[in-house]
Amino acid sequence: MSNGNFEPKIIGFFCKWCTSAAADLAGTSRKKYPANLIPIRFFCSSRVDPQHVLHAFKNGADGVLIGGCHFGDCHYQDGNYKTARRIALLHNLLNDMGVSKQRLRLEWISAAEGDKFTKVIKEFTDAIRKLGPLKGNGV
Repeated sequence: MSNGNFEPKIIGFFCKWCTSAAADLAGTSRKKYPANLIPIRFFCSSRVDPQHVLHAFKNGADGVLIGGCHFGDCHYQDGNYKTARRIALLHNLLNDMGVSKQRLRLEWISAAEGDKFTKVIKEFTDAIRKLGPLKGNGV
């Protein structure tokens, strides 16, 4: 399969209060974005365990997007700070496994940022499409 015909499978782990609400806003506003995303809602981005990310890659995801509240706006006080630290460690782990850190993206998207949500989905889908499928890369 050439990269020109490749359509990536992207798993999105989204905070219920912010990024998931932004996805809802994008939908009700009839914003268009690629259908490559499979969203999974968590109460907080900090509840996304590294094992969830590794499981997604192991089971066919070409990219993983984690979305949470902006710093200072977390409904659970400091959950997004924990997420930021965890993603830095995951980037190192993925690198050690031979997986480009570009396949794991973290974004802070508030409930009012439906436009930003669609922009991020488009950019990430294009970036993963350029990287090609993950299969055979060691996860």
